[in-house]
Amino acid sequence: MVYRLKETIQLAVSIDDAWEFFSNPNNLKVITPPELNMQIQSELPDEIYAGMIITYKVHPVLSIPLTWVTEITQVKRPHLFVDEQRYGPYRMWHHQHHINESKRGVEVTDLVDFILPFGPLGNLAYQLFVKKQLSEIFEFRKKVLLERLS
Repeated sequence: MVYRLKETIQLAVSIDDAWEFFSNPNNLKVITPPELNMQIQSELPDEIYAGMIITYKVHPVLSIPLTWVTEITQVKRPHLFVDEQRYGPYRMWHHQHHINESKRGVEVTDLVDFILPFGPLGNLAYQLFVKKQLSEIFEFRKKVLLERLS
């Protein structure tokens, strides 16, 4: 089953300031909850580019470390970038980051399409904890973004 997560936030910043923050891969750790103990293992530039590979360790379940490798597959400055999992905990992960000007600054929309591994067991895991965990991750992200960019 393909799941879709959609999250939107309004930020009182210019589109250029929003792009500067979101396109800097070093900020990924800033918007990730500390309990995931994210450890970026790649050397990172100050701005993403198409074809860029990011490798990191996360601890999403029972503090068990997992390697996650993503590729930035599209960049349309300053409005869009897409990351896709190349290796990691999901069978498929496709994450679109949309940044559009709005009356109050910018509207940032995340669209994530994903498939969990293990068929019916993955679907059960989604209901039991993955849905809640993803919701908590994006709530943390919203809180940090509002503190830093508004």
